[in-house]
Amino acid sequence: MTEQKWLTRFIFLESVAGVPGMVGGMLRHLRSLRRMKRDNGWIETLLEEAYNERMHLLTFLKLAEPGWFMRLMVLGAQGVFFNGFFISYLLSPRICHRFVGYLEEEAVITYTRAIQEIESGKLPAWEKTEAPEIAVQYWKMPEGQRSMKDLLLYVRADEAKHREVNHTLGNLNQAADPNPYAAKYKDPTKPHPNKGIANLKSTGWEREEVI
Repeated sequence: MTEQKWLTRFIFLESVAGVPGMVGGMLRHLRSLRRMKRDNGWIETLLEEAYNERMHLLTFLKLAEPGWFMRLMVLGAQGVFFNGFFISYLLSPRICHRFVGYLEEEAVITYTRAIQEIESGKLPAWEKTEAPEIAVQYWKMPEGQRSMKDLLLYVRADEAKHREVNHTLGNLNQAADPNPYAAKYKDPTKPHPNKGIANLKSTGWEREEVI
């Protein structure tokens, strides 16, 4: 795997990874409108996830410009995946969140392997490559920590969080339970889900822990 091949993989991965959050947020938004009831905080988290994945894509696009074949592949994959996920989410949101949790696990593995290749010297061009300005502004990357490896560490942390969030949502009652990432807890000293990675759980939080 060369630097260019890794970027191609990242771009394709992120162009697909931005779909589930948008589909889930859209369907829950429409459901809330139809029922004329609140959504218990799920919509915001799902749309935040979609936005975060899009920022990953925009960042990598600053490092590589895909050709027409790659764009065609993304178009086809997105069309198939969007419609398939749309129908699947209507049938079983729980299974969809579980699937996305596993998808994010694969993303974590992908970025881990890329980081390991940088560390082992197999990607020499990236040893001198700095993160694009869009990434510096988005993650507020400090001076001296703006290398390609640092960028991939930030992206991997995001993917690990998405993995936890989707596994957690998959453990909940889809129709009735509130979003634990938007809830306020009576005892803030006890570990609980949050938007950071302080209490990260790779398999998600069980329903009994958050409800």
